[in-house]
Amino acid sequence: MSFPDEQIQPSEAPRRRRTTRRSSIPTDAEGQATLIAALARRAYPSIELFVFSLVCGAILGLGFLLDSQAVLLLGILVAPLMVPWVGFLLSILTGSVRFLFETVMALIISLILVFIGGLIVGFVTLALPQMTHDNIYIHTRLWIPSLVVFVIGAITLVASFARSEEKPFLPSVIIAYAFFLPINAVGFGISSGLQNVWVQGLIVFGFHFAFASILGLITLFVLRLRPSAGGIVLSGITILLFAVLMLLVTRTGSTSRNEAVTNLPPATPTNQTLLTSTPSLTLNPTSTPRVNTPTPGTPSPVPVTLDITLPPSETPTITLTIQPTPTYARIQANEGGGANLREAPGPDGKYIMTLLNGTIVETYGEFEVVSNITWAKVYATLNGQKIEGWLLESVIAYATPAPNFGATSTP
Repeated sequence: MSFPDEQIQPSEAPRRRRTTRRSSIPTDAEGQATLIAALARRAYPSIELFVFSLVCGAILGLGFLLDSQAVLLLGILVAPLMVPWVGFLLSILTGSVRFLFETVMALIISLILVFIGGLIVGFVTLALPQMTHDNIYIHTRLWIPSLVVFVIGAITLVASFARSEEKPFLPSVIIAYAFFLPINAVGFGISSGLQNVWVQGLIVFGFHFAFASILGLITLFVLRLRPSAGGIVLSGITILLFAVLMLLVTRTGSTSRNEAVTNLPPATPTNQTLLTSTPSLTLNPTSTPRVNTPTPGTPSPVPVTLDITLPPSETPTITLTIQPTPTYARIQANEGGGANLREAPGPDGKYIMTLLNGTIVETYGEFEVVSNITWAKVYATLNGQKIEGWLLESVIAYATPAPNFGATSTP
């Protein structure tokens, strides 16, 4: 009579033993030391990290150049597994200075390769016509929904890496999305000349890295991996430094969509009739002295000067100023899901916010042509507040325009 355990093939026995071993984290000191050593070997950086980082950086830069979410997604899918970041957390937990140096250097090199990919592709924009780059502004801002996804990704990556020998591909993609996209945007923004993009990208990367690392360390503690004495001190210092970094970023850092709307100056154009009272002053002339010429034989008369000053009379004049009737339109960008609203026409105008496709705007026939590209001045009402700015005329779908409604060239 045979038992089920006797029917297991020899090649399946080691795999089953590994699965059984990882079903729970060992609590004895020897078992924990063996597990941490095995995790450190798996998290050690390899040549694949650097090769895929370079390819990922080039594809992400192309995605920002084409302003295409699909290309950006492709770049994240070819990103390397972010297990060296888990190794960075393990080195902090164990207090191993050498392993910490190796994992930190591996992460820095991979980030530099991603940065170089965006930097090289960004120079291409100098030889091309002006294009919209909505996605680069989207990925250099802090978004609460993205932070929620990063929390899930960080916890899942650390937990699955510690409890299973399978490659945690999906949570690794989430962490790569959090680290690589803002760093690539930094390089692209520097070489393409986009204002303030590289600063915002560094701020977003710093916040993402600190936030994910704190969550990863907490996850390792929850899994009951016992840190060494040096690891306890190093973990406390790391969490404190990252918390301070996050606090500084939230005070001085990235502008979210809500902050961009709140800080805008109120717009004034309304479809109303303005009555302006302009006082006009009417002064009566002053009589001038009259001198009589003496006649021979008659006494000379005494000259008399009569100076009469009358108070001015105020006559109000009513001036009617009638604003033109607006033409309504909506945002209809072919890519990116919206368009950037700027304070002045042209790509150098200060970025205000992103208007999503379908947003209704008002236009009054104000156009300017900058570098052979037409920009239109629009007014949008969001949350009860009217916001004015300039948009590319090509992303606006008009209703029936008014007569003589068109762009005028400017030098």
